[in-house]
Amino acid sequence: MNLSASPATARPVWDRFVRVFHWTLVSCVLLNSFVVDDGENLHQWLGYLASALVVTRIVWGFIGSKHARFADFFPTPGRLMRHLRGMLSGQPEMHWGHNPLGAVMMLVLMALVLTLGVTGWMQSLDAFWGEEWLQDLHEQAGDLLLLSAGLHGAAAIVMGRLERTRLVKAMVTGIKETY
Repeated sequence: MNLSASPATARPVWDRFVRVFHWTLVSCVLLNSFVVDDGENLHQWLGYLASALVVTRIVWGFIGSKHARFADFFPTPGRLMRHLRGMLSGQPEMHWGHNPLGAVMMLVLMALVLTLGVTGWMQSLDAFWGEEWLQDLHEQAGDLLLLSAGLHGAAAIVMGRLERTRLVKAMVTGIKETY
């Protein structure tokens, strides 16, 4: 859908599971990054919860509602090129679900959360206890997750303006609106 002549519309996009997943994962990341001390039991449990959320979201990507399914938004090279050409031409194409760049970011964020979950769990094993390379990898993945999440949030605001949609509101209400 080209946005230049589009009338205002609203459509249900993200189901309740996707929205609860998103905000619960945001909470886990923020708590583990800025509130809970590393190594505390709560830090570990929040990490396990975040990992379980991502695994559940992956399953939901195959069985969930239309816009939750990977088939709806998986960032193929063709989809990415079309999206980038539209943005560069000043005619961004409207995507009711994730746009291709948003899909790439979503997959990166989920991979980072799983990396944190695995490296955190490995640090609790006798075989890897005190391994500096593993601690460094865990810390670097955490820093990259925060950086990526910040970029994700900023991009949602910018793309919302470019596409003339209320993206952040849609992740709360489940309804995506154009204006």
